[in-house]
Amino acid sequence: MSNRLRTFFNFFRSSFGSAGGPASGRESAGGSGRPSTRQHNIFEAAAAYVAACADDDQDRIDEAAGWVSPEALSFGVSELACRAVIALARERDESPQTVARSLLGLPAA
Repeated sequence: MSNRLRTFFNFFRSSFGSAGGPASGRESAGGSGRPSTRQHNIFEAAAAYVAACADDDQDRIDEAAGWVSPEALSFGVSELACRAVIALARERDESPQTVARSLLGLPAA
């Protein structure tokens, strides 16, 4: 991970904490002020969302998408993609660009 990305990631984590920001743990419909479910962080939401997409499970996709704000989910999915490409590149002894293009079915650059 580049130093700039690591710095941004650390800033984001410290700014929003491990709960994933103000959108996680939304209040119940009863208006009691208590969260309807436990709070999920952006990385739990991203992992659940991507796994549900891979399984083509719309109910789980919708559930995970409701755990955090759309912006936080997007950031989490992007971070997951970066980490996955880096891990596969190391495993395959290839560049991250080669792996990313391969995963998307693009020709080698």
